[in-house]
Amino acid sequence: MHPNPAFRPTQDGLAALLVREIGFAAIFAGTPDGPRVAHVPVVLSEDSATLQFHLARGNGLTRHLAGETALAVVQGPDAYVSANWYEEQAKAVPTWNYVAVEMEGPVRKLDESELVAQLDILSAQNEVRVGENPPWTRDKMDAAYFGQLVNAITGFEMRIAAWRPTLKLSQNKAERERLAAGVERTGHGALAHLMRRLGGDRETA
Repeated sequence: MHPNPAFRPTQDGLAALLVREIGFAAIFAGTPDGPRVAHVPVVLSEDSATLQFHLARGNGLTRHLAGETALAVVQGPDAYVSANWYEEQAKAVPTWNYVAVEMEGPVRKLDESELVAQLDILSAQNEVRVGENPPWTRDKMDAAYFGQLVNAITGFEMRIAAWRPTLKLSQNKAERERLAAGVERTGHGALAHLMRRLGGDRETA
């Protein structure tokens, strides 16, 4: 998809909000064996300056990430947009609307205390979401077993040097409501909601 500037969000903090709400990312980096990707839960720092995650020690990226530059991609809802939904179909083509946030930066390896802190943050954030009361904490685990699991993973932190968010929500179309209704009919209610709420963020000719 063409990275049209019209699809860059102008609201301060929106990209960070999406990363926190979704909380899951694909981490891409080059290795001697070629490009690799890992799919992981992530923790964005309060100041949105760093992104933490962890990988199994046997993951193809684990041995090569520290000291390298990586790309993290958080993806939101997406859906096909039929050209049939436009009033002027003779000048319309099918397309795809989507939400994605790219973050790029150098990566460092975390020490064990930093890794454990990351795991505690991840569980605390997500226990709130699922509404468990009382929430699960690692205090419920056998300490020796927890130690074995920690030894099987490696924690990392990316210092975010560049943000590249894209919200392609038909901002450049005058008939956003018709398109949102079509997207909603295909079962993509979350994307339709974003199109209605954010699609008017910036107009283009």
